[in-house]
Amino acid sequence: MKRRIFIQKTAFASILPLIPKNTFSNPASSFKPISIASGNGLQATAKAMEIILKGGDALDAVVAGVNIVENDPNDNSVGYGGLPNYEGVVELDSSVMHGATHRAGAVAALQNIKNPASVAKMVLERTDHVLIVGEGALKFARMHGFKEENLLTEESRKEWVKWREMMSKEDDYLPPHSIDELDLGANTKEALKTYGTINCLGLDLAGNISGVTTTSGLSYKIPGRVGDSPIIGAGLYVDNEVGAAGSTGRGEANLLDCSSFMIVEFMRQGLSPTDACLEACKRIATHTKEKRLLTKDGKPNFNVSFYAINKKGGYGSAAIYEGIKYAVNDGKESRLETAVGYFKR
Repeated sequence: MKRRIFIQKTAFASILPLIPKNTFSNPASSFKPISIASGNGLQATAKAMEIILKGGDALDAVVAGVNIVENDPNDNSVGYGGLPNYEGVVELDSSVMHGATHRAGAVAALQNIKNPASVAKMVLERTDHVLIVGEGALKFARMHGFKEENLLTEESRKEWVKWREMMSKEDDYLPPHSIDELDLGANTKEALKTYGTINCLGLDLAGNISGVTTTSGLSYKIPGRVGDSPIIGAGLYVDNEVGAAGSTGRGEANLLDCSSFMIVEFMRQGLSPTDACLEACKRIATHTKEKRLLTKDGKPNFNVSFYAINKKGGYGSAAIYEGIKYAVNDGKESRLETAVGYFKR
């Protein structure tokens, strides 16, 4: 080998590890980067897009994005400050899926760890498993350096106490009252409740797709309850050749239909992200049979929202009922758009 060529190759090899991994796989970036999230994800989509535009991997991007929401004590549906279970303990669920490798990781009923999305990512990267739950998930998190802390903020504690006091006229918990009041309790409408979650999906410059869903779950749930968020195929699904989908809302309804998987399959068949999400809404509406879960006119008395992106950078969202907002960032500023409703309110 000529000396000049040898020197050039040696110099190039020495700087190769410093160059973003997407640079050579897609130098002109024929892919249209996109990040979308549920309505509480404006900051998440902004952070995800910042990382994507620097050549970062979509999984790293979306997890960093939702970490912001997990760390926010003012978001009662995710991470630190999430509303607790029946016993006043915050239990967190999360899943991640990496399109390029078709690997996934998830944790459920995780206590005392602020960022379950990061723990789920660690499950993907450092185990032969997909889902770890409860005490095992906590031990795994501690093993990998995650710090335990009390996740119940003062605001969430007060909301939990209010719910306990309003829940029944028969138990011994009472809300603040005067000596003249007769009818106490059984007015849980005054207590804050949530099905809240954050889902975030991203397509990076290399054309790879990833997603994350993270939540504190249904407020005041039975301890140990797990919804759809950490279940691959229900709360999240990614196929790198097609697209990705995720959800927020009533997890039980979504678990019964594995909706995120179906949305990706609908997109594989040629439906747009929005139309695929609408099909998932239709399935839930059709499959909801219990009268306690139906309105007088036979519609679900709950909401579920879906979010989807495809390989071309297309995106969309639909919910059982109209009026839901979701966050979008296509390389500029994050903005809110309105999901299509399967039913009008």
